[in-house]
Amino acid sequence: MRLRSAAAALVVLTGAGALTACGDDSGASGGGSTEVKLGYFPNITHATALVGMQKGYFTKQLGSGVKLKTATFNAGPAATEALFSGAIDATYIGPSPAINAWAKSHGKAVKIVSGAASGGASLVVQPSIKSVADLRGKTIATPQLGNTQDVALRYYLKQQGLRTDKNGGGDVHVRPQDNAVTLQSFAQGEIDGAWVPEPHASRLVLENKGRRLLNENDLWPGKRFVVTHLIVRTEFLKSHPDLVKKLVAGSVEANAYINADPAGAKRAANAQLAALSGKPLKDDVLESSFKEMTFTDDPIASSLREGAKHAQDIGLLDPVDLKGIYDLGPLNEVLKAGGKSPVSDS
Repeated sequence: MRLRSAAAALVVLTGAGALTACGDDSGASGGGSTEVKLGYFPNITHATALVGMQKGYFTKQLGSGVKLKTATFNAGPAATEALFSGAIDATYIGPSPAINAWAKSHGKAVKIVSGAASGGASLVVQPSIKSVADLRGKTIATPQLGNTQDVALRYYLKQQGLRTDKNGGGDVHVRPQDNAVTLQSFAQGEIDGAWVPEPHASRLVLENKGRRLLNENDLWPGKRFVVTHLIVRTEFLKSHPDLVKKLVAGSVEANAYINADPAGAKRAANAQLAALSGKPLKDDVLESSFKEMTFTDDPIASSLREGAKHAQDIGLLDPVDLKGIYDLGPLNEVLKAGGKSPVSDS
């Protein structure tokens, strides 16, 4: 599927200077210090990254000799293009773009190195829509063609006997657009609903009087599915396994904090969102968003493989062998050092 350019994908930059595409894996800046370039989204589904940045866990784990630069994205396909170009070394991302990146590179470009979060995605609709049958002829937004929520919506609609296509046609018209635009479009009645991650789903409900027609948690065994995990460029992993392990350690520390101190984690995530956008979330939206989420280092690999089947079923992915997509060695070393049980890639 067509991806936006890496230049357009780099929505927000922090750190010294702007991120630029690079073709080598030296990891060295002109000043001699090592750089790690990390991507994430300004979503509560990426609270692991938000908290890790706000509390300084990544910089602490990477050490004083490493400069951390970050970029934020609206959806996964844009992030993977930045990863392909070398504009970033690692990114928090949803499962569908990670699968697509693996398939597009014939299993060579990326590795999943850690889980981050489960849950936190819903189909929110206008109050007049009472059932799935009412979606026929309606327009539903997703963050981007081929992103995790886009695949989930299209697959769900197909299971309900409702056709979609990539151009917005079919029984239900799917309109991929930026999440911020979706909030405006919904408020103005230009769209009938949206399948979006948190906090956007909660904002549609609490700020725009939408109703949660479907919580994606209810579609998965045990209400567990990967919504966010951490992936890295394979070449970066090969060249800098120590840095990848330290980055993973920061991720694990962030999740440990979120689960140990939910109130503090909410404040930290909201502070980071405010730093990125200039405006924090309202308290009720923040509470609702976190309520929908589970933060776990387990990548929930079984849901990734099932998600790949969904993407194939709706014609957004050719059959792909996912063997080797995970490298959980660094994660399990970190977990073991912290007295925690290892996680599986099956």
